[in-house]
Amino acid sequence: MGIFSRLGTLIKSNINDLITKAEDPEKMLSQVLLEMQQQLADAKKAVAVAIADEKKLQKQTVVEQDKAKEWERKAMVAVRGGDDGLARQALARKQEHENVAGQFQTQWVAQKQAVEKLKDALRLLNNKIEEAKRKKNILIARKKRAEAQQQIANTMQGLGDTSAFDTFDRMADRIALMEAEAEAGAELAGELSGDTLESKFLALEAGGANDDDALSELKAKMGLLEAPKSADKMLKAGDDSETPGAKETAAASHLSAEDLKELEDLDLSDLEPKSDSKSDSK
Repeated sequence: MGIFSRLGTLIKSNINDLITKAEDPEKMLSQVLLEMQQQLADAKKAVAVAIADEKKLQKQTVVEQDKAKEWERKAMVAVRGGDDGLARQALARKQEHENVAGQFQTQWVAQKQAVEKLKDALRLLNNKIEEAKRKKNILIARKKRAEAQQQIANTMQGLGDTSAFDTFDRMADRIALMEAEAEAGAELAGELSGDTLESKFLALEAGGANDDDALSELKAKMGLLEAPKSADKMLKAGDDSETPGAKETAAASHLSAEDLKELEDLDLSDLEPKSDSKSDSK
């Protein structure tokens, strides 16, 4: 195969491939159906012409037959008139019209048969076109379903690709980083807005005092330690306004039940001063 033949084959194959790819089934079916309808219209015109010719031949046959009958009537008139020669001429003219009528009749019969065949072909063509219309609708519906299925398949394939979800994860990481940077900026701005050293000590003292007070109160409740300093301060502040009996009552309130029982059992007479007894003896 020469180079020009190969080049020609290559060009034809590429052109055919482009044509195949450019073919839209719906448009192709519409075009084919349009061409078939145009053929049907042309066939109807041809059949109409054939029917008209058939009707014309039929009329010409009838006309010639009528003329032959008319000349036969004239021949009979000539015979009645005793003119046989004129009667023979009339019969000769009658024969001519009968011959022409026979020819027209032959053509009319043939034309009539042809018209019937054309009518059958026209009906068949019309049925084919109607069938093509139905097939077109079915094929277009199938095409739509195929396109929908292809679209769904493409969408599912896209969902199967993790690139989109990777993008979501990457954006989530970026947002988390932005939030952390914003919190760090706010914290840094708060630290730089005042005396950071003093604020740290104040926070430490406040937290430590609270913890110590809570621990002291717990130990005092358990009887392991005296009341916290804050409670002592409150007691000292109230000493000036209380009576001695109140102090003793307050002191006694801190004694346990066993200590109170022991105090009651003591003989307080032994604790009286001896100077009183000496004075009595004197």
